[in-house]
Amino acid sequence: MLEALKALSAFFVENSLRTRRNLRGDIEKRSLSINEEFVRIFKDVKEELEGVHEDVQAMSRCCEDMTNRLKATKEQTQDLIVKTTKLQAEKYTLDEFGTARRCAVVRGFIDALTRGGPGGTPRPIEIHSHDPMRYVGDMLAWLHQATASEKEHLEALLKQVSMQGVEENIQEVVGHITEGVCRPLKVRIEQVIVAEPGAVLLYKLSNLLKFYHHTISGIVGTISAALLTTIEEMHLLSKKMFFNSLSLHASKLMDKIELPPPDLGPTCSLNQTLSLLREVLASHDSSVVPLDARQADFAQVLSCILDPLLQLCTVSASNLGIADMATYMVNSLYMMKTTLALFEFTDKRLEMLEFQIEAHLDTLINDQASYVLTRAGLSYIYNCVQQHKPEQVQFDRYLSVPDSLMMPQLNFLLSATLKEQIIKQSTELVCRAYEELYAAVMNPSNQYKEPEAILQRSPQQVRTLLS
Repeated sequence: MLEALKALSAFFVENSLRTRRNLRGDIEKRSLSINEEFVRIFKDVKEELEGVHEDVQAMSRCCEDMTNRLKATKEQTQDLIVKTTKLQAEKYTLDEFGTARRCAVVRGFIDALTRGGPGGTPRPIEIHSHDPMRYVGDMLAWLHQATASEKEHLEALLKQVSMQGVEENIQEVVGHITEGVCRPLKVRIEQVIVAEPGAVLLYKLSNLLKFYHHTISGIVGTISAALLTTIEEMHLLSKKMFFNSLSLHASKLMDKIELPPPDLGPTCSLNQTLSLLREVLASHDSSVVPLDARQADFAQVLSCILDPLLQLCTVSASNLGIADMATYMVNSLYMMKTTLALFEFTDKRLEMLEFQIEAHLDTLINDQASYVLTRAGLSYIYNCVQQHKPEQVQFDRYLSVPDSLMMPQLNFLLSATLKEQIIKQSTELVCRAYEELYAAVMNPSNQYKEPEAILQRSPQQVRTLLS
């Protein structure tokens, strides 16, 4: 009651008839105003509470989503942990398997080298160390078979494994397994190569190593396996030693120039070098190396041997007469040509040799024609006729026996075909000279008396006798 009166005194300050009459209305207005203010404030509170409710609901949904995600992540993590553990186990298994097989392969290789197979069959590989090709070939064949076997073992071991990169893992493990044999293999092959078994054997070894590098790479793949690296190094070493051997041989040829023999045939050094070339080319043709690789080596081999030979022949013939030089060069070039004609990839070189032979044949053809004209007494008259001087000539003796007038150098030619070519073409030159002489004698303007008595045979008759 007291509180109500205090509240009333706050706005009822004047006690009069009018204010007393309006008191009830004022109180009701006052109450309405308070209620309206309360409603307004409560509305704001309500809106704020609704906002808080929405935020709480959003937080609830977010928490629920986070809970679901955490559950899913936990499941995925668990699966990843299981897979990782499985992969680690498989990796560990492969590593342990590779280490064990590496030791077994090294022991097997050393046993094959020194002890042979069970009961001595097959015999130890090192028994054949005196035969470089068989020795190196047996070692590489053993490693090829061992590499293929190890890959088969790994494929069987990983047959049920469905992980990605199985093939790469197999190649990596095979490379690891075969790495242990690299050192003993390299030492033995280096001993063979450094012993300088000769150019032909070095070339054969180079091709053999190239073949096994190509073959084994099909098993271990193109990854940088130590075994492939070792074989490639030995291939390059043998190839380098081979070309060094050829260069040394060529240097020895030029150090002591051998003079042409009396018969103007090939020198001993030329025959020996061509024999070496035949052996190299024969091993090249029988090589199991891919065709493109063989063709790439071929030009270098020919350059190392043929170019010094051509220079040798030119220098050794430098002091000979023209006809002797041409005969010697034709014989030497002919021997080179017949050697190369038996092998592949020689077309360009054969064409070059043919051009050189033709050049020297032209010299011999001209010299042979000049020889016949001079010995038959026709040369001087032929020159006189060309200068319009009347003379007489007969060369019946030559017509009756054409072979009686032949340069001695032609008898030294090794090729009967080339000799026949020279005789035929030089005879043609003689016939042409006779035709000019006959035409000059028979020409009335030259005023020969009884020209038919001077030259009794027509050019056609001379051709027939000399054919």
